[in-house]
Amino acid sequence: MLIRRVLLSVALSLLLPVFASAAATKPNIVFVITDDQGYGDLSFTGNPVVKTPHLDRLATESSQLKDYHVAPTCSPTRSALLTGHWTNRTGVWHTVNGRSMLRENEITVGQLLKAHGYATGMFGKWHLGDNYPYRPEDRGFAEVYRHGGGGVGQTPDLWDNSYFDGSYFHNGRVVAAKGFCTDVFFAEAQRFIREQAAARKPFFAYIALNAPHGPLHAPQKYLDLYPGQTPEIASFFGMITNIDDNVGATRALLRELGLADNTLFIFTTDNGTATGDKIFNAGMRGKKGSEYEGGHRVPFLAHWPAAGWTKPHVNETLCHAVDIVPTLLDLTGAPTPAGLRFDGISIRPLLDPASKNTAWPHERILVTDSQRVRDPIKWKQTAVMSGPWRLINGNELYDIKADPGQQRNLIAEQPARAARMSAFYDAWWAELEPTFAQTTEIYLGHPDHPVVSLTGHDWIQEALPPWNQQHIRVADGFAPARATAGKNKTAKNTTPSTSPTKSTHAGHWAVKVVAAGRYEISVRRWPVEANHPITAALPPGANVPGASVAFRARPGVAIPATTATLRLDGRDIASAPVRAADTAVAFTATLTAGSHRLAPVFLTADGDEVGAYYAVVTKLR
Repeated sequence: MLIRRVLLSVALSLLLPVFASAAATKPNIVFVITDDQGYGDLSFTGNPVVKTPHLDRLATESSQLKDYHVAPTCSPTRSALLTGHWTNRTGVWHTVNGRSMLRENEITVGQLLKAHGYATGMFGKWHLGDNYPYRPEDRGFAEVYRHGGGGVGQTPDLWDNSYFDGSYFHNGRVVAAKGFCTDVFFAEAQRFIREQAAARKPFFAYIALNAPHGPLHAPQKYLDLYPGQTPEIASFFGMITNIDDNVGATRALLRELGLADNTLFIFTTDNGTATGDKIFNAGMRGKKGSEYEGGHRVPFLAHWPAAGWTKPHVNETLCHAVDIVPTLLDLTGAPTPAGLRFDGISIRPLLDPASKNTAWPHERILVTDSQRVRDPIKWKQTAVMSGPWRLINGNELYDIKADPGQQRNLIAEQPARAARMSAFYDAWWAELEPTFAQTTEIYLGHPDHPVVSLTGHDWIQEALPPWNQQHIRVADGFAPARATAGKNKTAKNTTPSTSPTKSTHAGHWAVKVVAAGRYEISVRRWPVEANHPITAALPPGANVPGASVAFRARPGVAIPATTATLRLDGRDIASAPVRAADTAVAFTATLTAGSHRLAPVFLTADGDEVGAYYAVVTKLR
């Protein structure tokens, strides 16, 4: 795989000088993707409550796909969207547990367009890895402004971020910002657009938002737009209307700069609704995480005046996120390097109002699934799709044209069709299954990332890891804390456990030492920016507007650790006492080149252990 990546990188570098002078004919691309907003969470798709006037207008001026599918959760969708490969092929079939990092051998559309002479910018949510070689700046994006992990306030994000007045990563540096996170990410994208307009350079602005993913927070003026609704709906729809206003402002900027005519403006979302089904779900069964239609059929709009994509043009042909990269290469004229093959195809004929679609493969079969486990399981929450037919989990067959709510199982009446779709899935699985054992490893000792910060979000284990900062505050995984603070299930309060079982740490970070030698491994209960003693409790932070309690508004539980132990490849290789004032315990170890399982822990006098939620690894000279 590494050889393949090197060869593709060489091919990309050879393309750069060929296309550097062809900027004038290339369309700019603004690609907006939201998080947890379903097909029914828009006014133009029929929602009677949500206010989306700017997106409604965009829909009247765009080509629209009505049978476009993604993965039922966010990281998997992003992996397919950016590579043109099935999510399970990319290594990204989960959102945590080390399974949300995009394999190093994958080539992204950012790299391909950058090689074609584009300025490339990424703004908001990446969620495909926070360390080398998985960061957006490692995958073709020259300008990066983002939060950490899968959302503001998640474990890899900067400590105590909570939607308003946060700190973010700008090209690897931590910078402070004022305002609501969605407004900040759009403002940075607009700055990037202005800079490229001044430089007369074509650009790809990938605006990937964390909103309206929970926790549910929004500026008060947007909450006030939905009187009479529940706090959850008011917050969720308030975030969507805020996105809508920013879409309108960005389109106005393109007109102001004289760029609107030759800019391809795309709007879509990453999975089914997380919250809005309580109001409207467009008649679909299922929501985020589901294998049924409501989990993965999402809106898709494409507006490009120079190509004549300015009037409502609706296409109802089945297509998938794996089609996006081939389509963008087709539309921009960017070549595909030799040796790179896509699982998707260009859907330009579906988007172009002038296309006749005479050669379109109407009997195409596509697959989406919701794994969310450490290792993929065959037929787990799987939809095999062909035309209007949906084979669900291998034992349910629906015709969604006649039965959009997927209530009547036709498998007994259509055995031949089900068998044909099942046979396709069997071959699909057999091709991908050998790749599942290729673990995504975080590099240690690489010159492009000499100091590596690890977080519990990426622990590889069977159970959910502590993926947000509330889990860190309540000491998730530590048995005495769990008895009073609740289990790690959601961002909300959960039923406490009273289990007397002592806690042990079952997870590890999968790391790859690229340069053998001496390393400092500094282990922490709280992150570096908190600068707080390992054994000390932490007071709650301020709440912010919205239906949810901010992650930071929970008190931080004390862990009475007496010892820190460095565990490598299942062996305890060093221990040191934890003193009252220690914010970290630093170990020095000689690491051999290659793959390792790193799992430092804290232990109490009673024998309980908990994984070090944070570790900073530095290669020593």
